[in-house]
Amino acid sequence: MLQAVRRHPSCFLSGLLSVLVFIAPLASISTAQAPAQSSSTTSAAARNAAVIAATQEVLKETSELRQLTILRPVQSSTQSKTEIERAVIKNLDEETSPADLHGSEMMLKKLGLAPPDFQYRALMIRLLTEQVAGYYEPKTQQFHLADWIDVDGQKPIMAHELTHALQDQHFNLRRFEDWPKGDSDAELAAHALIEGDATLAMALYVASNPFRALAFLKSMGATGIATEELDKAPRALRETLLFPYQEGMNWTRVLYKNGGWKQVSDAFTTLPQSTEQILHTDKYFAHEAPVKITLPDLTSSLNRRRERSWKRIATDVNGEWGAYLILDQFLKAPAESRRAAAGWGGDRCALYENGKGALVYVSVSTWDTPNDAREFFTAYVKRTQLRYPDAASVGAPTDDSSKHFRTSEGLVSIAINGLRVVILEGAPDDAILRSLLKALG
Repeated sequence: MLQAVRRHPSCFLSGLLSVLVFIAPLASISTAQAPAQSSSTTSAAARNAAVIAATQEVLKETSELRQLTILRPVQSSTQSKTEIERAVIKNLDEETSPADLHGSEMMLKKLGLAPPDFQYRALMIRLLTEQVAGYYEPKTQQFHLADWIDVDGQKPIMAHELTHALQDQHFNLRRFEDWPKGDSDAELAAHALIEGDATLAMALYVASNPFRALAFLKSMGATGIATEELDKAPRALRETLLFPYQEGMNWTRVLYKNGGWKQVSDAFTTLPQSTEQILHTDKYFAHEAPVKITLPDLTSSLNRRRERSWKRIATDVNGEWGAYLILDQFLKAPAESRRAAAGWGGDRCALYENGKGALVYVSVSTWDTPNDAREFFTAYVKRTQLRYPDAASVGAPTDDSSKHFRTSEGLVSIAINGLRVVILEGAPDDAILRSLLKALG
């Protein structure tokens, strides 16, 4: 689903760049990223010197708090708004291909998670430029702080990012840059570990001295809170960007309470395998691995008639978190959507596009119990009727194992068989729908 943190396109979200950014409400504190110029007359050289000194101080304290030794110094500097924007664009373009961005953008639109005029790349550049107050770059092993931010007031941000530096020195964060395509749910879970660890360390750093929280909030008030781009981002994108920080911190806190920092560190060896394991820590401790689903390439089934331009533009895993967001975009009942997404066992989805811009979405999922599968099936049928107000039911109304609808965007089919749920959205006609369902078994 949401590959909220890096490059590969998830089933409706592509990645965030390899820079590990500090975004939004962490430990009940908001970051301020307004590009206001500092009123200080301190020269750039003096400011850089202050950042370097503060880096050494915060790194030492964070190392002791997080119980990770400093293996090498961390270089640091300040960056202007323009420099940060340049870094955002560079990393986004290096880590995410135009084809991947297109696939993610179309997936968001097909599932009704973004408006028709949504432009993925442009929004990500604006949003990340707005939100980045500081970042650690594993490629260069350097820490950068926005030059409009008060150094003393922003030491909590430094503690967060320098925890990333310590993680990198001990666990090699660059290994997460080459995550295999097609499993962004597991990638999102891994980043929940990375960001949850750093967010918890930051929270404990602030808690160790109450004046730090006051200085941080004062600094935020001085620069203003910039959230315009984050606020207007599609909900699925916005909430997945925040998932590694919010849900990741909740998950890491459980590990910390259970076995201290050692258990958190051990998780970098025994990685969480799914967002299900992040949302339900007991499943992580039980090593409940997701079921791997294989989808056949349906291109030939779609290209059976005169239309020969269909191609697959995205394939990935939604995960429990993605299932929840896909449902709740239209159900607007979080408790119901979370309940329907719980019991997820594994899935795979794909998106196909033809030369005219038509889209076909395919999803096959498996669930822990027949009741879990039925709950998701029922919720997805309800979602479909809300997603397509013009949906007309076709087929036997008494059939409780499959539901079919004719919509302005093609045929929709939702079928359940034991633990398995198969979804097809956008099939152009009955014959192709039958061919696709046959290919899916």
